[in-house]
Amino acid sequence: MFIFYNLIYILAAVAYLPVFLWRGKFHRGFTQRLGFLPKDLELKGRPVWIHAVSVGEVMAVRTLLEELRKTYPGKRFVISTVTPTGNKIARNIAANRDTVIYLPLDLSFIVRGVIEKINPSVFILAETELWPNLVSCLYEKRIPVIVVNARISDASFKKYMAFRFLFKNMLNEIEVFCVQSVRDAERLIRMGVRKDKVRVTGNMKFDLKVSLVLKNAADLKLKLGISPGDKFFVCGSTHPGEEGIILAAYKKLLAVSPALRLLIAPRHPERSAELEKLIRSAGFEATRTSKITVRPNASGDAKTVLILDSVGELLSIYSIADIVFVGGSLVKKGGHNILEPAMLGQPVLFGPYMFNFRDIAQLFLERGAALLVKDTEQLYSGVKYLLDNPYTIPSFAQKAKELLAVNQGATGKNAAIIKEICQNTYTI
Repeated sequence: MFIFYNLIYILAAVAYLPVFLWRGKFHRGFTQRLGFLPKDLELKGRPVWIHAVSVGEVMAVRTLLEELRKTYPGKRFVISTVTPTGNKIARNIAANRDTVIYLPLDLSFIVRGVIEKINPSVFILAETELWPNLVSCLYEKRIPVIVVNARISDASFKKYMAFRFLFKNMLNEIEVFCVQSVRDAERLIRMGVRKDKVRVTGNMKFDLKVSLVLKNAADLKLKLGISPGDKFFVCGSTHPGEEGIILAAYKKLLAVSPALRLLIAPRHPERSAELEKLIRSAGFEATRTSKITVRPNASGDAKTVLILDSVGELLSIYSIADIVFVGGSLVKKGGHNILEPAMLGQPVLFGPYMFNFRDIAQLFLERGAALLVKDTEQLYSGVKYLLDNPYTIPSFAQKAKELLAVNQGATGKNAAIIKEICQNTYTI
């Protein structure tokens, strides 16, 4: 089966190569994906290997990593990612003795060599980016594979069910799935995973710690030119098709709230040049935050739209916002994490396409802890309502706080399960 899988993987990679080149996906660390790890890589003992594909997953495992450090204080950790943005965040949370790498491509001859070099005691995978060769090679080496914060999206479920005959054995080579919801558990079982391998532990994203980002709020406002009388509207993790809607709403909002200031943080910062053109075509000036060196009033007036063009700073930006819109939700991308701004006490708006965070979005709407907007007019009306009725904002914050408190604890449950599995398999 895996000869067939390797062949399909190679053919798909070759077919995708022109797109890969066009999008500029090659980066300095790409050779690691081919199995060429750094020559100076030293992994004494058997480290714990944690894989988190991108920014969201890395942020989710941050608290788990802290828990595992307490449980295994002498252990080294290897953190792998796929995206450069995820890799950068992983380096920020890694300790001096840890190693951050890119995940090898899922070809058996590549992953075997990487596993031999790392020789992990356990492999912990965040969410559900499952790679058949990697999982099977770890299984052959009797290295337990544990999936945490697992979720099965609608698209993934259809794909796995269509190829269930290929994936069923591989799925049962995984020691345990710690899933976010009952729906995810039911889907895994329908995909062929044994019921005893699935445990509902909740979503670790509810356990994110955000208190540290509040320290330099005043300095950040000064740098961005946000005056005491301004209201700061932050649109995070936006995608093509959304920024035009945001700019149109902002133009209408300025007519009634001239002290409003706007920052757009594209999900992919490499789109900043494209976004600058769009902002100027809408009649505004554009300023990238990375180019702001003069303070105060570096951002100019309300006609200047800020672009966050760097990685790892969005949480700090959220901390000084007055109103937050979370992107990927006005277009069919599935939405992004609304928990981060909510944890910081900010009122949150998002669009109708939140299928990647369906349960969380539904909870927020049911509790009245967020606003749903579907187009320019509703985005304008939602932001205007919050600007006109500031006394409602503490209510949003309180409802979000209560909702978060009820749903926290997944990280501790997952850490306990990891400890249990490692004790039972004698791997740590």
